[in-house]
Amino acid sequence: METTPPNLPNPEAPDSTGRDDLQSALPSPSAIPTKSGGIGLWLRDLLVSAAASVLIITFLYQPVRVEGTSMLPRLEDRDRLFINKFVYHIAGIERGDVVVFHYPRDPEKSYIKRVIALPGDRLRIDRGMVWLNGKPQSESYVPDEYRDTRSFEETVVPEGYYFMMGDHRSISSDSREFGPVERSLIYGKAVFVYWPARDAGVVH
Repeated sequence: METTPPNLPNPEAPDSTGRDDLQSALPSPSAIPTKSGGIGLWLRDLLVSAAASVLIITFLYQPVRVEGTSMLPRLEDRDRLFINKFVYHIAGIERGDVVVFHYPRDPEKSYIKRVIALPGDRLRIDRGMVWLNGKPQSESYVPDEYRDTRSFEETVVPEGYYFMMGDHRSISSDSREFGPVERSLIYGKAVFVYWPARDAGVVH
């Protein structure tokens, strides 16, 4: 980026008085910031930052706390994470997303699970193996020690609904029990664990 230099006096050209005029290079008293003015600017910046933070948390991100162990090994009990509340207004929900939703049987409670099947998908579970549209699914996010041998008869996920399951399959209460989750109940996507530090990172 180009900048235009200020009009500075030529050091090789003395003024008409025959002396260098240094006073013209000094700021006028009115241009020197006062202590009270500096505090005012600091308070203004603080208020702007606080307002921006409130807007971001209100409309984009929300901190939540995990309660339970159904999403082990990625999410542990009492992990703190940010969920994105805006992303599903501009993008669709995808298989594998970890989402937060109101529990269908009690909307006052919130659950966090992984999206396994989308509207229109044909799903069945055969002794722990998930089949979608006739194909077995390789679920790398479910360690062998967290798998179970439960089966679920074949079903087609209704339009506007999503089939959810926890990663810790042997203890998770999910769509195998309470059924697919309606789209209107899903209000955020888990994006980042911020506490404790050992668990910090992006949620996959």
